[in-house]
Amino acid sequence: MTSVGASPFLRPPGLSTATRFSPADDGLLHFPPGFLWGAATSAYQIEGAADEDGRTPSIWDTFSATPGRVHHGDTGAIAVDHYHRFRDDVALMRDLGLGAYRFSVSWPRVQPTGRGPAVERGLDFYRRLVDSLLEAGITPVATLYHWDLPQELEDAGGWPARDTAERFGGYAALVAEALGDRVTHWTTLNEPWCSAFLGYGSGVHAPGRSDPGDALRAAHHLNLGHGRAAEAVRAAVPHGRLSVSLNLHQINPLTDSAADAEAVRRIDAVGNRIFLGPMLHGRYDDDLLHDTAHLVDWERLIHPGDLATAHAPLDALGINYYSPTWVSAEGPSTSALHGVGTASPWPGAESVSFHQPAGPTSTMGWPIDANGLYELLSRVHEERPDLALLITENGMACDDYPTPEGEVRDPERIAYLHDHLAAVHRALSSGIEVRGYFQWSFMDNFEWAYGYSKRFGMVYVDFATQRRTPKSSAYWYAEAAHHGAIPRPEQ
Repeated sequence: MTSVGASPFLRPPGLSTATRFSPADDGLLHFPPGFLWGAATSAYQIEGAADEDGRTPSIWDTFSATPGRVHHGDTGAIAVDHYHRFRDDVALMRDLGLGAYRFSVSWPRVQPTGRGPAVERGLDFYRRLVDSLLEAGITPVATLYHWDLPQELEDAGGWPARDTAERFGGYAALVAEALGDRVTHWTTLNEPWCSAFLGYGSGVHAPGRSDPGDALRAAHHLNLGHGRAAEAVRAAVPHGRLSVSLNLHQINPLTDSAADAEAVRRIDAVGNRIFLGPMLHGRYDDDLLHDTAHLVDWERLIHPGDLATAHAPLDALGINYYSPTWVSAEGPSTSALHGVGTASPWPGAESVSFHQPAGPTSTMGWPIDANGLYELLSRVHEERPDLALLITENGMACDDYPTPEGEVRDPERIAYLHDHLAAVHRALSSGIEVRGYFQWSFMDNFEWAYGYSKRFGMVYVDFATQRRTPKSSAYWYAEAAHHGAIPRPEQ
């Protein structure tokens, strides 16, 4: 589906008709029938109800409650109260014409200790959510893991421990068996690079550990866990569609020197190929193993059959993209991607420097470059031309605020969405099979270590009152979804 065609489009008073366009207008870039127009969220960022119905702490509950870890001491204990307000939120998705909604299941809500049977009260929440989505004509896309590891499993070793991958497979089986009669689209992991290298390398994400060897061990066990979860979903939902979402890095050399090309190779190894290799090809590349051999004993870490398990058949690969990365072999880093003031999240590539190019940025300080998305899609397509692709996250943080009239205007985000959707259209025109686009995020939420200071949402949330207000970009995106098209870029 391209949208829920019968859904009304809410428009704030006074919204210019210049933000609307007609399906008969020749100046449109049309997307193929069946293209999914969606939005995404994650459990810890929106649900709240942190200690209700049997849920126990995740690593993010612990991390955010630790002084100095999260901006302003913010936590996800209440977040945007989606646990209690999900019906209203789904109604808003329907009114905005979303065709698909990507959400994550909270592991500690469903299986609080990471072991044993499921808590039915936790599963019931997701049953109710999915039923509401289906009633609204919205395709549910369930992500099994978006960073909220049960704290008890972290206490037992976390992702650097092999047992966590096995526990993840068991948890995936519980969720797939419970929701498989309702959900056909499944994602195993969201951004395992962040889980491994920000959680266990730089320590800027939960659980806040800084050990390069543990980061690499975590990466391998996330690959293994992905394979175990894929097996579980295939067994419970044999006709389901399976994906994984990777935040792949579009890496550019600062100069055309051989040294900077080597810097690109090193970052590509630990930023991209450490997951693409096992998941898409059933191997780790030799240069990655060589670069990191001083940090981890790969022969001991990789058990027989691990790579075959990680190489589970996929129906699509999800790509999360926000900004490209610029690197060089020498000079001080000018980009926070290096982990300024923290340990490096790049084991085996600590000497590489990161750079902030001139040009526009989001309020995250991330460069805005839609061409990077096209280049990334082209790279993955060239590597696996048989594999369909999904944009499972793309969006922009802005300094959003309501006007005295109660409207939230975000023209910068509209421009960002337009340019990145145009890049997706360019990829489609080049023969790359892209099946859908999920904007990050459906609504403002807890933005990890940034707390509530960064707003990515289509929908503005007043965190004090929990009032939801669609931004002008939400109405623009609703029109795009309704018509399955966007205006052509200006020449």
